[in-house]
Amino acid sequence: MKVRTAIAKILKKEGIDFVTGFPSSPLFEAVALENIRTIQARTERVAVNIADGFTRASFGLKNGITFVQWGPGAENAFSGVAHAFADSVPILIIPGGLERNRLVVPNFIATQNYQKVTKWVDLINLPNRASAMMRLAFSYMRNGRPGPVMLELPLDVAEEETEVDRTGMRLDGTELDSYAFTRQSEYKAVKRYKPAGDPADIKTVVNLLLKAKTPVIRAGQGIHYAQAWGELRELAELLQIPVYTTMNGKSAFPENHPLSLGTGGRSRPKTVLHFHDKSDLVLAIGSSCTIEEFTTPIPPGKSVIQVTVDERDINKEYPLEHAIIGDAKLVLRQLIDEVKNQRAERIENLELRREIRAIKEQWLKEWMPRLTSNDIPISPYRVIGDIMKVLDEKQTIITHDSGNPRDQLLPFYQANTPGSYIGWGKSTTMGQSLGLIMGAKLARPEKTCVHFTGDASFGMVGMDFETAVREKIPIITILLNNSTLGGHARKYPTAYEHYKLTSIYGDYSKVAEGLGGYAERVVKPQDIIPAIQRSKKVNESGKPALVEIMTREEPVFSR
Repeated sequence: MKVRTAIAKILKKEGIDFVTGFPSSPLFEAVALENIRTIQARTERVAVNIADGFTRASFGLKNGITFVQWGPGAENAFSGVAHAFADSVPILIIPGGLERNRLVVPNFIATQNYQKVTKWVDLINLPNRASAMMRLAFSYMRNGRPGPVMLELPLDVAEEETEVDRTGMRLDGTELDSYAFTRQSEYKAVKRYKPAGDPADIKTVVNLLLKAKTPVIRAGQGIHYAQAWGELRELAELLQIPVYTTMNGKSAFPENHPLSLGTGGRSRPKTVLHFHDKSDLVLAIGSSCTIEEFTTPIPPGKSVIQVTVDERDINKEYPLEHAIIGDAKLVLRQLIDEVKNQRAERIENLELRREIRAIKEQWLKEWMPRLTSNDIPISPYRVIGDIMKVLDEKQTIITHDSGNPRDQLLPFYQANTPGSYIGWGKSTTMGQSLGLIMGAKLARPEKTCVHFTGDASFGMVGMDFETAVREKIPIITILLNNSTLGGHARKYPTAYEHYKLTSIYGDYSKVAEGLGGYAERVVKPQDIIPAIQRSKKVNESGKPALVEIMTREEPVFSR
């Protein structure tokens, strides 16, 4: 059979239900013949974002797949792949490639240009290597540190025959090279393998935790991929240790729990900084502990213990007291068992819980005037306050966009259910949230799926709202329109005064209507909740909705 058909059949065996992308690729027709749904986005970048969001909402148990054209298609997909790499999201991208005799400068060659933004990238150079290369791609994607993988498919290879016999002979009877080939029909779905921690390390870490006077747990995205939510909660309760999550880890620990400090992003509740400063030891689980702008850094002088699946994280930024390399769920279970073996469970620390509650209540009291503001133009914080009133958190997946929407929503939206919030942003690609929430809806169709975005971000990707309409992906876009790039005008006073740099304009509700969706424009605070309620009702018919809310610029953040 032809390579394109063999790849399609392999994707079917791997349980792939749909692929995203933008033509041209010979794989679209091949997968359609295998009854795999094809979802065409308006841009390659958003096609990758949809695969990304699907994978995150599936906790990595299912993986998004994207096809793009050789050359410009692969070029346009770059920012989406780079973001998946920054946030460690396991997706598979199969770009087309020029014929093997055309892999010359200045032609764009994915295997060369994507090396720094993929976990692994390679090219199918011979037709009979297609099955082996696909098996390797899925192995890299499903094991170890998550991340995007890429397999370039040259146009000539896609059309060649792939089948060989068991003896290593071509069908015409000529011998193959020495390395082994297998029939495509023998392909088996790739399994996931998980490492546990060294028992000696487990004992050491438990002893360090028991000796610490004011430990804190930092929970990262690895908790989601390992589905270790129950184990994280059990360990925190066993030892009465307060927990905060990273931005990517948000919702890994219920934020209504008495031991929850909230999310430590670029913005954060007061509880995070208070207990961070007070701590003598930080146990980071499922976190790379990378020092970057969008995760609250660990203060100097703290003892740090790190649990990670990737050895490259060890001592990368912070000098460590100790480390365990292993899957977060397995390691947490080992830690719990060791605590119980030592009979070291602690009684409920009422004083600690009261302290957390008091700081949280005081912090919310300070922000309540903004969260309930009746001002016009509307405060973005009033929008957030109303979102939390109208949406059932247990039945909702919400994500932010880049910039002010992220920094405003992250500290205040209370995520209590695993996967109810998709936090992202180590690379802050504006407009990412639209594709992410479409992918989330494809993964969890029973959920109300909402993205919280701005007018600048919508300007980057807004035409892909039509993708949601055409593909019947009923999402809710909450768009804050303040007619500016939030927070930037003060950086460029002369350029703003003379040339209106950072100013942007538009009626985005009309854009959404023109693309076939439901849309409302809200100018009064009291109309926010009814508009969202109507949008939820419209979603029931399979139609996406956009609520454009006329807001003021409010560059004030909880930091």
